[in-house]
Amino acid sequence: MIDLLASVFSGLIIDENDQNYFVQKSGVTFRLAKEEGEHHLGEAVEGFGYQNQKQENVLTTIIPKSRKGHYAFGTVTGSRRDLGVFVDIGLKDKDMVVSLDELPTIRELWPKKGDRLMVSLRVDEKERIWATVADEKIFKALSKNGNEAMKNQDITGTVYRLKLAGSYLLTEDFHVGFVHPSERYQEPRLGEVVKGRVIGVRPDGVLNVSLKPRAYEAISDDAAMILTFLERAADHQIPYTDKSTPEEILQTFGISKGQFKRALGNLFKQRLIEQKDGFTKLIKKPN
Repeated sequence: MIDLLASVFSGLIIDENDQNYFVQKSGVTFRLAKEEGEHHLGEAVEGFGYQNQKQENVLTTIIPKSRKGHYAFGTVTGSRRDLGVFVDIGLKDKDMVVSLDELPTIRELWPKKGDRLMVSLRVDEKERIWATVADEKIFKALSKNGNEAMKNQDITGTVYRLKLAGSYLLTEDFHVGFVHPSERYQEPRLGEVVKGRVIGVRPDGVLNVSLKPRAYEAISDDAAMILTFLERAADHQIPYTDKSTPEEILQTFGISKGQFKRALGNLFKQRLIEQKDGFTKLIKKPN
């Protein structure tokens, strides 16, 4: 049984009902949903074997990319403090668990819903399927070397390794990037998708990446506060502009009108806001 779980194999259809075919392999029977395609008794069918949330043996012909010996990105769907994080690898009735033993010691650095983990699958002696996170060797095998022409380019990448020396990520086009602690405001989570820019290329082809904005992109604390107001406001607009009175601005934002106008100017330059009909409106969220 252990050999069949989290693996791709061919089995023989021995029975059926209205909803399912029943496929047998090595004396073990798996349920195959008829909605996946039409088959007939005695036919050999290939699929991926697993146990769903109800501990039923299931075969699916929609084979996930993550399985024994095969790594692929899955999406984090949730977590449980005493267990680990749940990852969607493409099965409709089962998310796989990455054990807390493979996660950062600091709970705040655990992946959150929507983050991405590159995982394969393993089966323990109790026939439980676990997702296991790819190690550094897998990412190096997948990656390609960067070059000097990439310097100052914007990148998006998934953080896959956290170390005291810094964070490692894999970019969308499969370059490995390294973020030194001095090039970030806070440590990213394992599996977090981040945006940055290339500030250098190491001799081994690894990109040095900064998660801090370019100097001309940086916004002040006052501008960041106004952005927060806009993001949380109904219709992403607030009834305050550079024409508002100093008293209104001080009462609402706790800053002077001069500070307010400088912050608005900063946001205007980055084309994040517009003013119309007595309102300041958010027109583009910052990256």
